[in-house]
Order: sequence, then structure tokens, then C-alpha cells
Amino acid sequence: MRFIRQKSLTPLQQLYGLKKSFPHGKGNVERNSLRWDCTIQPTALSRQYNVRITYKFGSQPSVFVLRPSLNKLAEGRKIPHLYSQKKEKLCLYRPKYGEWAPSQHLVKTIVPWIYLWLFYFEEWLISNDWKGGGEHPPQKD
Repeated sequence: MRFIRQKSLTPLQQLYGLKKSFPHGKGNVERNSLRWDCTIQPTALSRQYNVRITYKFGSQPSVFVLRPSLNKLAEGRKIPHLYSQKKEKLCLYRPKYGEWAPSQHLVKTIVPWIYLWLFYFEEWLISNDWKGGGEHPPQKD
């Protein structure tokens, strides 16, 4: 049996999908890298979060919460499932298991995972128990 390798989506293709599904977001592509800013509200009762997705062609995307500060909301507690506490870089999936690939649309994978992460974060703020599963990544700061 032969496996067909899927072609990586370009940052421009990713931007098109994001703009089509989230016209209120803003983004651009420069030097084969995408930057996308959008407001996300995980539930009708949730606060709104300004997030940024960055993606360089062929690499793993990164997601940051710009506002509000997750650290301020956590009131000094170490937040689970962040690659960086200081930069508030979200851990959405496990790269070592190939859970995301450059052939996948950000809008169909990363964006829904952001909603889910923020949902579990808000629940964690109340319970102090991360119920989103997964593995806690090593901290870079």
C-alpha cells in the first residue's frame, strides 16, 4: 500500500481560509510567514480573547493570547498547557505525535483547538484542575 503525502498549504492559502471563516480577523503574509489576529469567545458566557496565530511555511503554527493577560487572570498560579508562561504561548496539540501537519487547514484544526483550550482555561480558573487532558509541555521560561 502506498501513502500519498499531502502537499503543505501555503501561508496565503491558510490566510484565505481564516479570512473566509473569520472576516472580523486581520492578517497578512510576508516572506512566507502568516500572522493572524482575531477575537475569540469560547462560549456565550465567556470573556473575549485577542489571539495571534503565526505560521511559517512548513513549520508548526504558534498561538499567543494578546489580551486579556492569562497570567493576571490566573492570579499568580502557573498555567497548565503553555509553552511559555511569559509569552502566553498555548499548547494545543502534541507535535511529537503528528497531531497537526502543514497540509491541514488552520481554520479547521488550530482555531477550534484555541476555542477548546480557552474553554478549559476558564474552567481551570474556577476549579484549579485542568480537565482538558493532554500532556503538559516543558516550559521555556
